[in-house]
Amino acid sequence: MRKVSIFGATGSIGQNTIDLIDRNPSAYDVVALTGGANIKKLAEDARRLNADVAVTAHEDRLEDLRAALSGSGVEAVAGQTALTEAAARPVDWVMSAIVGAAGLPPGLEALKQGATLALANKETLVCAGALVLETARKHNARLLPVDSEHSAVFQALVGEDMDAVERIIITASGGAFRDWPLSDLASATVEQASNHPNWNMGQRITIDSASMFNKALELIETKEFFGVSPDQIEVLVHPESIVHSLVGFNDGAVMAHMGAPDMRHAIGYALHWPERRDLPVERLNLAKLGQLRFQEPDEARYPALRLARNVMQRGGLFGAVFNAAKERALDHFIARRVGFLEMADIVETVLNRFEVADGLLDAALDLDNVLQTDHLARKWADEAAIQSAG
Repeated sequence: MRKVSIFGATGSIGQNTIDLIDRNPSAYDVVALTGGANIKKLAEDARRLNADVAVTAHEDRLEDLRAALSGSGVEAVAGQTALTEAAARPVDWVMSAIVGAAGLPPGLEALKQGATLALANKETLVCAGALVLETARKHNARLLPVDSEHSAVFQALVGEDMDAVERIIITASGGAFRDWPLSDLASATVEQASNHPNWNMGQRITIDSASMFNKALELIETKEFFGVSPDQIEVLVHPESIVHSLVGFNDGAVMAHMGAPDMRHAIGYALHWPERRDLPVERLNLAKLGQLRFQEPDEARYPALRLARNVMQRGGLFGAVFNAAKERALDHFIARRVGFLEMADIVETVLNRFEVADGLLDAALDLDNVLQTDHLARKWADEAAIQSAG
């Protein structure tokens, strides 16, 4: 039996991971499940999978979790320290699906145990790519991508020489506003941004898709994960979401990874790697689909892409600044304190402020500095949002 832990078990990635484990439960020993405020779901899954421990990130929900797990034999704990301690429990494979920078400390701790880390938390590499990769190397751990785009690139590169790679092309659905007149975006509402044309996802990731901040993070993640230069990474808007990524080689060939839009493909590939196993996903029917469309993104519509390219050029702690400012700008948009387009303005303001801040640019890329930078960038983003709101 493989020992596994799932961080972010109650979210969509976590639930799809549990779906695959549930189909062959005798093959897995579930050690830790973690979640947020959905205590009922966390406890239900922990009971059914007979986990050793269930962790909620919210300390004020600990008694609720304990009550829900009463008599099950599953340990209940809460808080950020408990998350990191759960990641230190020895396992073979960890799903990292906590949303945001909060996923970085437990992800690093899992790597220190030598586990295989299936990385759905893109912020881990955005905030501290070099630190994460060095931690994996030092402890003989392995990183496997779970974002559909990066899993697609990873699969297209099997057996290939990275020196032969000319470019990596990641695709984007374009989000809720891909067909809107540019002039209408300033008045876009939270409800409109939360309605994705292709996917049924959580509110935050759906809005990030509409602004393409999610793709901006994926640009940075691509650079860090695959060690390519920023000018080798391209983005194409692909409304059908069938081609997940493409890799172009020095002989002119382009390898595309295609499949029906279902996150269980990338999750299953990471769960079973290095083998391929049967997965309960729809088989692609190209004749029925009929056509695939591609277009270059308009950076006036998606300024997040321009900002991400600036972050890649700057390096260091700029990834942590970018992610933190993005998360707080999104918070302010959801709270209806700023407009849709103002999110990018807030992030750019914070990046520019960080660039001229004394003593910050040359700070080492370690966990303490990443967390301190994250805190500072959130404070600056709040200040920029207040100023933007007038």
